[in-house]
Order: sequence, then C-alpha cells, then structure tokens
Amino acid sequence: MSAAALPLREAGYPIRWVADENVHLTLKFLGEVPEERLADVYRAVGDAAAGVSSFELHLEGFGVFPSPRRPSVVWAGIDLDPTLGELCSRTEEALNKLGYPKENRRFHPHLTLGRARKKARPSEFEGFAEAVEQLEYSDDFRVESVDVVRSVLMPSGAVYDIIHSVELTS
Repeated sequence: MSAAALPLREAGYPIRWVADENVHLTLKFLGEVPEERLADVYRAVGDAAAGVSSFELHLEGFGVFPSPRRPSVVWAGIDLDPTLGELCSRTEEALNKLGYPKENRRFHPHLTLGRARKKARPSEFEGFAEAVEQLEYSDDFRVESVDVVRSVLMPSGAVYDIIHSVELTS
C-alpha cells in the first residue's frame, strides 16, 4: 500500500505520513483512559469480540477527509464487511456501557496514511485531487485480533503500542 501511495508521498504536499508499522484500523477512539479503567475497557473489548471469527477485509483505493481541496486525512479504503460492521457495533455498545459516548458519524472503515500539516495553506494542495485519483490499490488482509492501542503523541508523530489483544476465533 505504501508503494502505491509513493507518487503522492514524493509530490511534496504538506502531509505528515504515517509510518507503515503504525497504520491501523480504528474501531473506536477513546481518548485519555485512566489506568484504573483499563481492565474494564479490556473486558468490554473481549465481550464485543467474543464468538467473532477471524475474517478477510478488502482494501480498495485511496481518498481524503473532508475534501481533496482542503484535505485533513489521506486514507486507504476498506470495504464494510458485515463481520466488521457487527464487530464495530458490538464494540460501540460494550464501551457505551462504560460511559464512552457512541459515535454520531457513520462508520467509514479506512486506514489513515497521512495527515495534512496544521498550518498548510490550500494553495499547497494544487493538483492534489488529481494525484489522489491517479492512485490505484487493491488487496485483502485477514483480521485475527482486536487490539487496544495506546497512542502517545510525539513531535515526530504518534507512537502506537498494543496494550491488550483479543484473538478472534479461527
């Protein structure tokens, strides 16, 4: 996927690219979680994933949020597989019982590849929409676990650590 996005990366747009090892699919962003609540979060994620079998996901194409003229996030698209949709709903419900609010937006599965720099000007994205449209990518991958990930923001970008993992059944 990184190789497919290389022309965009090399074009010099003001985007901070995510390191390959940090690319991930987010089911639910929790924000700051106090240490004493982590066991409850782990249990809720385990409950949500209980009985879910590992499954294949299909990656297809690239896009941006909110728009190519003023991008904030560059992403690779993921087809909304029924198992993924169910897992997301179950995760939302389980974490909502702990007081984490439900997401108001529709779930749009994607892998974040880069984020526009905060002080970037719209003029710095000249030709960006066309460049994204030129990119092609398609691949499948197997989802075998649901992970609770801690992110630490650093000047060089976020650093992610898996702090709990729930294996899906085979």
